[in-house]
Amino acid sequence: MSDIILLCRFGEIFLKKDNRSFFERRLVENMKRATAPFGARIERTHGRILVEPRADAVDETVAATARVFGLTSLSAARRVPRTLEAISAAAVEETRAALPSLPTPCTFKVEARRSDKRFQPASPEIARLVGAAIVEGLGLPVDVHKPALTVGVEVGFEHAYVYARTVAAPGGLPVGVTGKVDLLLSGGIDSPVAGWMAMKRGCDVAATYFHSFPFTGDRTKEKVRGLVAILARWHGPMKFRVVPFTDAQKALRDAGDMRMAVVLYRRMMMRVACRLARLRGATALVTGEALAQVASQTIENLAAIEHASDLVVLRPVLGHDKVETIAIAHRIGTYEKSIEPYEDACSMFVPKHPELHAKLDKVLAIEAKVDIAALVEACVAGTETMTVTA
Repeated sequence: MSDIILLCRFGEIFLKKDNRSFFERRLVENMKRATAPFGARIERTHGRILVEPRADAVDETVAATARVFGLTSLSAARRVPRTLEAISAAAVEETRAALPSLPTPCTFKVEARRSDKRFQPASPEIARLVGAAIVEGLGLPVDVHKPALTVGVEVGFEHAYVYARTVAAPGGLPVGVTGKVDLLLSGGIDSPVAGWMAMKRGCDVAATYFHSFPFTGDRTKEKVRGLVAILARWHGPMKFRVVPFTDAQKALRDAGDMRMAVVLYRRMMMRVACRLARLRGATALVTGEALAQVASQTIENLAAIEHASDLVVLRPVLGHDKVETIAIAHRIGTYEKSIEPYEDACSMFVPKHPELHAKLDKVLAIEAKVDIAALVEACVAGTETMTVTA
């Protein structure tokens, strides 16, 4: 194993009081799953989770751990004996290793923390003494307010840990602690981001995609599957369902007012998604709808669409503008896949001027001309289900 230890920090879990152990156990389980391919070992200790990577897989283990929801940050630290001499020597070496990637001249400060309060001297004095060693060894100026580099020292009960590199993690809650939800996933930018945000709130997410073959071809299906694979880097293996939707769309198209087409399609998607969600014990749906972004997402249309769902509908990006959603898509790695050309099922058979303010009574009157139950059954029966990994 490596002499490097990843010090992993969690934030919101600290607030869970009597339930904190449940959240921590799930977090550790998720970390073990994420790092298993790289042979890492994991240990809980005094407000930190320690990950011991293999010496030949440190970078891979850092990257995998940094995608685990519930963690706020992690530092690749050097484990050393609990002596000021060993701590100071390691701090000088860690600082020296970090310098090539920092501006010149580089300012620094030292932050110290003791899990074992019996260790002396106290944290401020540790920081002062270690800082003095760095100044003497490397000649760097100190800036305690806006340093270019922060060197960390943590003193545990058996070892001390020294680091000069901290990586941000997504925060939130561990996947799985708030139950199961099903994501209505298209090939666009918004719905993968919505799914990622649901994961951040602790949701176990499965994805459902509505495929209108031959109008949406296999390239589109593979693109959406690729988006699921990217989300699985954060989530772990994900259930992915492909629903045959062409016949349902044709039946709804032929039933009446084409201005209502998108509302009718999305209501059917809601019904089918609810059926599939209940089969795996999910209690909510997730969509990428953003208020007033497109014609189907006016308040009236959203209300008419949600009326068809018998599960709670979560809309994590409802208040985002496109720039905000795109920024998250870049961060989580879905943007480049999302902007690949694709055909959306809801864009099939749509008029130039769709209804912006759907009235529920008119929608129900159109649906009364169609055997809705039979269409739902056909969609569910024809659904292809697979498990997608990163």
